[in-house]
Amino acid sequence: MALSPSAETARMLADGLVASGLDKLPWSKPLQQWRDRVMFLRKAEREASQSPWPDLSDDALAAQREAWLMPTLYDKTSLKELSAGELSDALMTLLPWELRARLEREAPTHFEAPTGTMLAIDYEAEQGPTIAVRLQELFGLNTHPSLAKGAVPLVLELLSPAHRPVQVTRDLPGFWRGSYAAVRSDLRGRYPRHPWPEDPASAMPTRRVKPRGHRGISPSPRSCGQAGRGRRPPLTLHSPFSPSL
Repeated sequence: MALSPSAETARMLADGLVASGLDKLPWSKPLQQWRDRVMFLRKAEREASQSPWPDLSDDALAAQREAWLMPTLYDKTSLKELSAGELSDALMTLLPWELRARLEREAPTHFEAPTGTMLAIDYEAEQGPTIAVRLQELFGLNTHPSLAKGAVPLVLELLSPAHRPVQVTRDLPGFWRGSYAAVRSDLRGRYPRHPWPEDPASAMPTRRVKPRGHRGISPSPRSCGQAGRGRRPPLTLHSPFSPSL
């Protein structure tokens, strides 16, 4: 007998989904990241007497299925009819309006490097929210980027010009002052067309290579008379995309 859309059908579908696992839902990458961002802030404020961030773990979502999942299944007779956009809209009802602006500010989707490159933040990384970025794109940045109102440093996976891992740091100024010198000594011979300034904290960030035949050190903003011009703020984090996209 064919099923007809109804509240009872919605309950049957929701219960069946919970039994088989929420991973059967049509999760999009933006929606999964949205969920991870909310859970990150919930964990960051765990020591607070009562965290305002909802619990979006599988167990919590299963327990709350009547609040968010069943209403979006009322007109469905199969889980295959549930779209990624409908799932996104359903889950976002669990985040109060007053927290949505905080989510964009405190756990954004992207970090903007001083060069303007937009880098997606990986909130599922084992070591905490992480970006991978070429070292040269961070020249001139002397304040370490952070999340959750400055409580959690963004983990930086620093890459060579060939996008190979160089070092992982939660203290970029400390890296500039310390082990950068050894990295510079090791890599400038391998990548001679890329800048390796002695003072990276005051150098201009770049995505470009040096012109052929150029052997000098890239000029710093001060030497170019650009200390107050052409430099980006120490930290720019962005959330330009909606989870439902």
